[in-house]
Amino acid sequence: MTLQELITKLNLTVLTTPRDFSAVIPQGGYASDLLSCVIAGAEAGNIWVTLQAHMNVVAVAALRDVSVVILTENAQPEAEVIEKANQQDVILLATSEPSYEVVGKLWELGIR
Repeated sequence: MTLQELITKLNLTVLTTPRDFSAVIPQGGYASDLLSCVIAGAEAGNIWVTLQAHMNVVAVAALRDVSVVILTENAQPEAEVIEKANQQDVILLATSEPSYEVVGKLWELGIR
């Protein structure tokens, strides 16, 4: 499943600069709000689900080479965070839904 399909099915808001999301194929997922857990557990190409929206999220996402970060529960990053994500080639998406529900929907869509 492409990232574009996930964006459509989960009704996600794109926060970073739009691009060809049909060329991005997420490889699994990881959910945590604890950055050290993400550093230890997330794998390259994963979707990271979190309600954290600060600058360190971008740094950790770039470090672990995750394909996309989904910010949940209306978490809204500052403009500087979005700008840094664009510079680091980190895709930021947002939703008002709780992390638990987003993870469940990703699982139902076959993201493991």
